[in-house]
Amino acid sequence: MEKAKHIVVITGSPRRSGNSFAMTRAFTDACEAKGHSVTRFDAAFMNVRGCMACEHCYEKGDQACIFNDDFNTIARAVENADLVVLACPVYWYSFPAQIKAVLDKFFSFYMRGKRSDIMKGKKCALLSCLEETDMEIGNESVRTPYLRATELLGWNSIGEVIVPGVYEAGAIKSTDGEERAARLAELI
Repeated sequence: MEKAKHIVVITGSPRRSGNSFAMTRAFTDACEAKGHSVTRFDAAFMNVRGCMACEHCYEKGDQACIFNDDFNTIARAVENADLVVLACPVYWYSFPAQIKAVLDKFFSFYMRGKRSDIMKGKKCALLSCLEETDMEIGNESVRTPYLRATELLGWNSIGEVIVPGVYEAGAIKSTDGEERAARLAELI
């Protein structure tokens, strides 16, 4: 039997009943059914300031950011995770501000990586949805920045599920988005 993995999911939607949350639930339920443990952080309901570009990352021992906010809790979980999953809708052709603050502070992992390989080789995945029906917009808005950032960190993507054409809460139910998110758990 395969060893159970520890998965960290970071969401970026302020809508608790939104479409990306439904995709997240489908994914985490499938992971837990396979015996994996899941820790979830809902960035929209946490206190994470944007990166200040001070480059003092990890100068306080194992504290990723010198500014003590909720990112340090997320960072410790990410450091210990086998898989990191980002889950969010597309807002204004980009990541929502709530998860973007977390992603910007991933810079601390890059800074640490200059001194250590502890984060290299980590697995990652992306779950996202957008109102636009043009899939290329989803690729440009979140997939490309996700792949570039995770490549810089030395992480390996196991997959991306991006669902176009959903906006109203619950619209994801009329697509295969939840099913595809759940199937992503098979790749762990």
